[in-house]
Amino acid sequence: MNLNDIAHLRLVNQQIRKPQFKTGNEVVSWLGAVQAQDYNMSKWAVGVRLPGSTDKTVESVINSGEIIRTHVLRPTWHLVSAADIHWMLELSAPQIKSLARSRDKELGLTEAAFSKSNSIIEKALRDGQHFTREEMVKLLAVNGFVNENNRVSHLLMRAEIEGIIASGNIKNGKQTYALLPDRIPKTKTLKRDEAAAKLARRYFTSHGPATLKDFIWWSGLPVKECRQAIEDIKTGFVSETSGGETYWLAPSVIAPKIEKNHVVVLPAFDEFIISYKSRTASLPFENHIRAVLINGIFLPVIVHNGKVIGIWKRSVKNDKVFLETEYFGSPDELIKNKMIAAFASYAHFIGKTPEIITS
Repeated sequence: MNLNDIAHLRLVNQQIRKPQFKTGNEVVSWLGAVQAQDYNMSKWAVGVRLPGSTDKTVESVINSGEIIRTHVLRPTWHLVSAADIHWMLELSAPQIKSLARSRDKELGLTEAAFSKSNSIIEKALRDGQHFTREEMVKLLAVNGFVNENNRVSHLLMRAEIEGIIASGNIKNGKQTYALLPDRIPKTKTLKRDEAAAKLARRYFTSHGPATLKDFIWWSGLPVKECRQAIEDIKTGFVSETSGGETYWLAPSVIAPKIEKNHVVVLPAFDEFIISYKSRTASLPFENHIRAVLINGIFLPVIVHNGKVIGIWKRSVKNDKVFLETEYFGSPDELIKNKMIAAFASYAHFIGKTPEIITS
């Protein structure tokens, strides 16, 4: 198995090539979690894997609570299926708290402070209330939690990882917070080792071929726990060695014949790039800094046959979306035409007419 094989199999497993699902919830459930700090781009992360969908149809599934947007895993914002949210939070919360402890101390956020803020938030959101971030900032400020040095973000994240709040309905075009138990009643608790194994199974099924290092990065779980999780599930997977690394993937995966000039435009922070510790299968080292900025921002990318060949950006004005490309090399006309078709799919998704600006 070489790097081309790895990139191609990931396209298939991640539902970018030959997608098989019919709903946004199915896509998110399959992937386990979809990174989502850029909310609009995260909707396209679902949409690009769901032919015929639109921004509105994906957002409606988030609004309904079938998909939840919250802090989980590494931690950062993720989209997670309602059926998975509680056990994933319980699994990742201890590690997230540990990672945040030093910064919490700098901000003067003690366990007593978190307990107080959680109580304030929980009381305010009773009876089906949904608050925007701005409303949350005001609420906490009135109760003594001034938003200095972004302290409110830490208070809200703690409430999220403790299963108190998660994404609510869009209100006046803005995202909101609501009580998680009101939206998604708590399900049966899994034992920790069962939950870790379940997460590993989901990851290697949907993201394979992938390595232990990749799973550690994606899950945010301790090394020892990740290694044990692979041990617990490995009889259901096959392993391949490439470049001195062991890759795991589901044995049922059958890669279709490589389509000549398969081009897709992926959003910022897409799972196809960000969910692996090593990204060289799709993003060669010399181009990594052009697609992943030094501050950790993952740019939207153009992918040709599993390889990142450029980046893109958009700007919306009235009924048009202006799409600008920056290629890493000199693509031929056939690739450029495929790219235009890929952009047309994105423009349809957001309900705009595309205007393409090439570099």
